[in-house]
Amino acid sequence: MKKDFLSIRDLSREEILETFRITADMKAHPQNYASALKGKTLALIFEKPSLRTRVSFDVGIQQLGGFSACLLPMEISLGKRESVHDVAKNLERMVQGIMIRTFAHQIVTDMARYASVPVINGLTDYSHPCQAMADFFTIKEIKREPKGLKLCFVGDGNNVAHSLMFAGARLGVHVTVACPTGYEPDSEAVRQASEDARATGARIEVTHDPNEGVKNADIVYTDVWASMGQEAEAEDRKQIFRPYQVNSSLMARAKSDAIFMHCLPAHRGEEVTDDIIDAPSSAVFQEAENRLHVQKAIMYQLMK
Repeated sequence: MKKDFLSIRDLSREEILETFRITADMKAHPQNYASALKGKTLALIFEKPSLRTRVSFDVGIQQLGGFSACLLPMEISLGKRESVHDVAKNLERMVQGIMIRTFAHQIVTDMARYASVPVINGLTDYSHPCQAMADFFTIKEIKREPKGLKLCFVGDGNNVAHSLMFAGARLGVHVTVACPTGYEPDSEAVRQASEDARATGARIEVTHDPNEGVKNADIVYTDVWASMGQEAEAEDRKQIFRPYQVNSSLMARAKSDAIFMHCLPAHRGEEVTDDIIDAPSSAVFQEAENRLHVQKAIMYQLMK
């Protein structure tokens, strides 16, 4: 693994699978890694609120024998109270790693450029690589061999969709994004994922028909219709995205053994119905737990 973890595209297929191997070992034998990062500190920078990212990184670094220092927006206010450059140059002298959850992807890339210690992308408006790593590790746990499977992401072509495409392309998983017109994934992200997919035989597709998108899918995945920062659009989006709700009718078009996934938090009754998210075929809480294990493996590889 390189110095930083900013995008799934930073990793080769082999590096992703090696991270999954370490993840599985850590999940099965956590006691073997209890001192792996003894005495090391991870700075947690949150420009956006969080449940899973906060708890999984905070608990994860402690389970590896290290410490965390959580920094909230009012404490540093990146780019306003203090420049990204100056924050990076201060933190590199005090901590051994930085996780950042922010808005503009440029903030993460700048932090990595200026800081001599590893930087982990905990989420930006463009990508969510830690989530996608947990997602595909979960798929591997349930389906064993990801290569050749079909994942359909239903909803907004957002940061999660981008990272799912990048990971699918690396691992040979066909990824279809079913979204309304005007809400497609970033065209450059689609181009890059399609280019990567050629090496593994995967297909990256975008459709505006959710029924066609989920046809023969092994995994049906969705996310909230309005992400953080899009609250003003929430009511309009509810009308536009209503045909893209994952319900029993839509799931019936996927394979009979298809699993349901969601990065959470979920707006029950909007993008997904209760009977789907609470069904035996739902992997959402296994997926959430695996954020902890995958991120421990990432920290271990970068900070040991």
